[in-house]
This record gives sequence, structure tokens and C-alpha cells, in this order.
Amino acid sequence: MNETPPTLTESALRGIACKCPRCGKGKIYSGFLTLRPACEACGLDFAFMDSGDGPAIFMIMIAGAIVVGAALIVEIKYQPPFWLHAALWLPLILATTLLPLRAMKSLLIALQYHHKAAPGRLIDRAPK
Repeated sequence: MNETPPTLTESALRGIACKCPRCGKGKIYSGFLTLRPACEACGLDFAFMDSGDGPAIFMIMIAGAIVVGAALIVEIKYQPPFWLHAALWLPLILATTLLPLRAMKSLLIALQYHHKAAPGRLIDRAPK
């Protein structure tokens, strides 16, 4: 297999599309956020994939900025009752966190693959 590695842009687009970071054809999910064991197209073992809490943290920060900013603007301009705030912002919070979470997780996984990320290792530094 003598393929050229994907560019950063190709890797990012494959991640957003929830496709295999190596071939761009196979799907990486078998459920909502459950990863497949391997790519059905090229056979890439997905055991290396560990995005941890990174995608959730990114989505919480982005959604928090959007929702808090919008809630402050609405509060200052219209001063609606609290029940209306709940009715407005709870669906927006769910939409801005859950909908893009799959794409964010697979984007981070594709970037890990692109940059050949690996767990940290301690270097034995014996005194000379």
C-alpha cells in the first residue's frame, strides 16, 4: 500500500464527515458515539482512537459562549420571565452540544491520526 498520507485539510474533512482517517471511505461509528473496532474499507485498527473528554469540553465551551451571550442579550433587551428563559435556552443547549458532538469527536480522532499522536513516554535520563 503506497498511498500518500492525507493533507491536513483532507484529514479534517474526513473527521467532520465521520469517515476513516486513513482512507476516507469507511465509517468510524457503529452507534451514536460508539467506535467500530476497525475500518470496513481499509482495515485500519481503531484501537489507537482515544479522544477522551476533548470533544465534550470543546462543545461545552462553544455552546456556553453562544447560549450565555444570547441569554444576556435577551435578558437585557426584553427581561422575560425565568420560565421563558428555560423554554428558550434548554433546547438551544441540547442542540449546540449534542448535534455536533459526533463530528467533533471524529475530527479530533482524525487529527490524532494525521499528526501521529501517541501516549507520552518517560525518557530514561541516566546521569552522565
